Amino acid sequence: MTIDQAQTAPFTLASAEVSGSTVFGREVVTLGVAFAATLFFVSSVIWGIAGVDPFQSAWGKMVGITGDAVLAVMITLALWHIRAWSLGAKALVACFLSLSAAPVSGLLDWGFHAFCVWPQPVPFNAQYFAQVVVFTTSELFGWSCLYLALQYNAQVRESEKHLAVVREEALYAQMRALQYQVNPHFLFNTLNSVAGLMEEGATENARAMVLRLANFLRRTLALDPMADVRLDAEIALQLDYLGIEEARFSDRMEVRLEVDPTLHAAKVPGLILQPLVENAVKHGVARTPGAAILIIGAQRDGDGSLRLWVENSVPTGERSGADGMGIGLANVANRLAARYAAAGACVARPAGPGRIRVEIGMPLVP
Repeated sequence: MTIDQAQTAPFTLASAEVSGSTVFGREVVTLGVAFAATLFFVSSVIWGIAGVDPFQSAWGKMVGITGDAVLAVMITLALWHIRAWSLGAKALVACFLSLSAAPVSGLLDWGFHAFCVWPQPVPFNAQYFAQVVVFTTSELFGWSCLYLALQYNAQVRESEKHLAVVREEALYAQMRALQYQVNPHFLFNTLNSVAGLMEEGATENARAMVLRLANFLRRTLALDPMADVRLDAEIALQLDYLGIEEARFSDRMEVRLEVDPTLHAAKVPGLILQPLVENAVKHGVARTPGAAILIIGAQRDGDGSLRLWVENSVPTGERSGADGMGIGLANVANRLAARYAAAGACVARPAGPGRIRVEIGMPLVP
């Protein structure tokens, strides 16, 4: 993450919250319209079965449903203001508001009927009023339950989004910390090499190594730890590093590449080979008298996964050549586990007399 990305992250999160609220609002409106339309259709069918012409009563039903819609909006706003309450508490409030609003709907229904037949008197029918109150209560409480279900679903989605953001930030921090663990180790090794050259009087070689180091660090520090790089670019970085070490080992270090040409475009985590190459130089080439070999390889396994390896000479007589490589191997293993979980692995094993190979297994991403 760059500085610009870090600065814009809060605005991005705020924009996401606004977008989520807008989507929720549209969902509520859509559900409300669908609920009202369904209510109009069902009431038309019921009144038709009861002998009332559904077309002649359509205007009255529309007015009644509109009035109930206004009450439903008021209940919805009240439930939105207490959205932080528990679901059970909101359900009780919805029930109370529905019971309270239903008589209002009954009075509006009676008043509208009286207005339509005026100047004929319309006696107040308590039984009919009770029926309207019961029907409206069920109608408003039914809508409240639908709204609460939609609200709960939106809250769950929002919580999942926040959890995903937190997990991504934690993973990014972990990957960045692991990447930073590589650079000081490499810097320590290279500065020791520069000091050695200066002690030998090879100042020009030391100067060239410092310039190469500066260029290498500039390129590696610009890498995003969450972004993949092409395999050929990763290997090119390792060859740059080996070019820095060439001042000390040019007379006896042989570098070989055993990379399947069809894998050059495969994606791998940036600097995933760096700790292994460093260890190969420090614990293999530097400690091996005479000629030493360092091999970087890559191939596609039978299961379709990608296997990378760094193989190097080790001093004669050492048990495995892996002594002192724990930090580098742990670094790579931790990065693979953070990125690929069980699909990533890093193991060291003997590769023959006087050689050790460290292999990395990961999913092949073309």
